[in-house]
Amino acid sequence: MIIQRVILITEVQLSKLLVVFIKDGEILMFEVDDYIMYGMTGVCKVLDITNEKFINSDKREYYVLSPIYSDNTIIKIPVDNNKVPMRKVISKGDVTSLINNIPNMETLWIEDEKKRNEKFKIMLKSGQCEKLIKLIRSIDSNKEYVKSIGKKSYQADNHIMKEAERLLNEEFAIILDISPDEITSYISSKINQ
Repeated sequence: MIIQRVILITEVQLSKLLVVFIKDGEILMFEVDDYIMYGMTGVCKVLDITNEKFINSDKREYYVLSPIYSDNTIIKIPVDNNKVPMRKVISKGDVTSLINNIPNMETLWIEDEKKRNEKFKIMLKSGQCEKLIKLIRSIDSNKEYVKSIGKKSYQADNHIMKEAERLLNEEFAIILDISPDEITSYISSKINQ
């Protein structure tokens, strides 16, 4: 994973110096008031971009983030962070496309519990909506199957599914301007049209 620091000066904004980070070809530049996905924390609002110096370090730029669905929490993360995935929330058009494509998305099931758990954790930590949907559909499909044969689903799978649902519901909710609790019924109503 390569992160490059690029300084852009545009004709329109000669007085404003923009510091942009490019990670794997994708521009990571957030502005104050942007909504972003921050790792497993979920949707955060960029409150500020500050320059700070901590003990034994040079001055660095930090995003000041406020998790939307967690009260009284503030996160400061270096702008050039490469440990925790950060990205802008997807567009409303992307949400609509993803929802419309849900019935066509494949599911994935690995019988070996340990290998399945590892694969599902990687998909979960990616935070990518399509992978989260695939994860949720896969676990939900298996839950229905094991229930039909009188067995219980694996606890680890249920935990991963809940986290995937939380991340997906939070992101869709902020984009669609509804509560995360309404997302499941919203998706069902769009799929069943």
